[in-house]
Amino acid sequence: MSDTSGLPALPVTFRPGHTRVILLTAGLAIFLVITWIALLLEQLGPGERLTFILTGALLFWVLAQLARVKVVADETGVTVVNIVSRRRLDWAEILQVNLRPGDPWVFLNLSDGTSLPALGIQPGLARKRAIADAQALRALADAHATARTAEDQG
Repeated sequence: MSDTSGLPALPVTFRPGHTRVILLTAGLAIFLVITWIALLLEQLGPGERLTFILTGALLFWVLAQLARVKVVADETGVTVVNIVSRRRLDWAEILQVNLRPGDPWVFLNLSDGTSLPALGIQPGLARKRAIADAQALRALADAHATARTAEDQG
């Protein structure tokens, strides 16, 4: 956090650290175990071994996709990276940052009337950190909205 404004220094990246470590560790373990089994089973032919290894690699890739979620805030806006999508938003597009009790992740209410889930901030394993991250993103969005309003009036 910046001492002068109370806001995080930009650029800042929010991501679920514990969840990411667990997913990547599990993916690597699954890949290694399936590969080890493929090499251990003597009755398997080369094609079957390759299929085992490719299946392990595919499972690792799926878990890595789940682990890549993040929210990156910079001077001009926010980039939300979810499991299969990436969306760039200008600060003006973000009206509200919500993390209500029971929500699985942060939701961004947008100026076009839609809501965008931001999976990079999720309270699953680190609730206090997710709440702090949501508050920091909310403060950044509010600060940029205030700056925009001042520019429009000035």
